[in-house]
Amino acid sequence: MRFHHYGLEVPNLEESVVFYKKHFRLQEESRVSFMEEDIVFLAAREFRLELISSQSAEKNAHLCFEVDDLYELMKRFEHIQKIEGPYKLENGWETIFYTGPNKEVIEFLQVKPA
Repeated sequence: MRFHHYGLEVPNLEESVVFYKKHFRLQEESRVSFMEEDIVFLAAREFRLELISSQSAEKNAHLCFEVDDLYELMKRFEHIQKIEGPYKLENGWETIFYTGPNKEVIEFLQVKPA
């Protein structure tokens, strides 16, 4: 398992993209749409920031860890509260979300077929 990205919901996606590119020198890695959300991944070396367009009054964030086998992880996490998923994204990635011990959101992502 390795850290993949930090996700942040933002009310103005394009303004946030410009800000993080300018001030943090992040480069746009990819854009995807998923479940009516527009998402932009920005990256620099091993760091990724996922910006998620959201008009919610609550600003949510999550940690994401990349795993080699999502379904093996799901077996290990069968007693941990699942929030949602698993989902297969348009780019072939598979993802699932769980609740951590302090109600934090933890995402696990498989980017390569097992």
